[in-house]
This record gives sequence, structure tokens and C-alpha cells, in this order.
Amino acid sequence: MLYGPMTHPQFLRALAAAGHGSKILLADANYPHTTGVNPRCELISLNLAPGLLDVSQVLDVLKRTIPIERAEIMTPAPDADPVEIPIHDEFRAALPGVEFGEISRWDFYDAAREENVGIIVATGEQRLYGNLLLTVGVRQPGE
Repeated sequence: MLYGPMTHPQFLRALAAAGHGSKILLADANYPHTTGVNPRCELISLNLAPGLLDVSQVLDVLKRTIPIERAEIMTPAPDADPVEIPIHDEFRAALPGVEFGEISRWDFYDAAREENVGIIVATGEQRLYGNLLLTVGVRQPGE
């Protein structure tokens, strides 16, 4: 039996294969889960229904499972109409002390297709720009 917050076997196996510098994409329900990442990226489907599970729920478990070194959020394309994106404040609040970067929409898709993105988690997230690209950090002594 496992101790710790995560029990999803496929997700645990994928995380065990990831290392420092590997990236994990927590993707909203609108993200192109198979064509928006590199072909070697492992798809973890947690999108049971619209709104279930959302990115924040997955992040809550994930941040207690692995060290997170950096987070990158998707922002609107430069030519898009400005919109409020409250989920980004939620991400920052959930990861205090983690460095955040912002990547515009089309560049975010390119970043998600890079070879070091090893896991994409399809969620039921419905909020706009609810995509979060995480870099795996280093486990500290005593953890």
C-alpha cells in the first residue's frame, strides 16, 4: 500500500520515469492532448467529465508528490483581446516560492511539444488558459 497523496498507477509510473528538468503539462479540457505535445509524451487521462478533475485538484496532489522547480502559464496571443485569467492567480497561490514564467498561446504550444515534456495530464478544466507547464525539481536530502 502507498503512503502519500497519489494513488494513480499510470501517473506514478510516469513520474518515476521523469527526472530533474523533465516537464509535466497539466492541460485544460480544450488543449489538443495528442497533437499538442511530442509523440513520446505520456498521456494521463483524468478528464472524467467537464470540471472533473480540474487542474487545481491535480496540482494539489502533484505538488505533494514531486518537487516543482518552475511553472509556466499560457497567456493569450499578442493579437488577442485582453481577458482576465483568474486561474493564473490560483496557480501562483498554490505554488508559493516557485518561479513562474508566462508564454503566449502559440509559443506555449511549441514549448509543450519539446522533447523534455514527458507527461501530459488531460483534465476536465473548463476555465480559460488553464494550462500549466511544470518543471520537475530536485529532491532535497531528508525528503
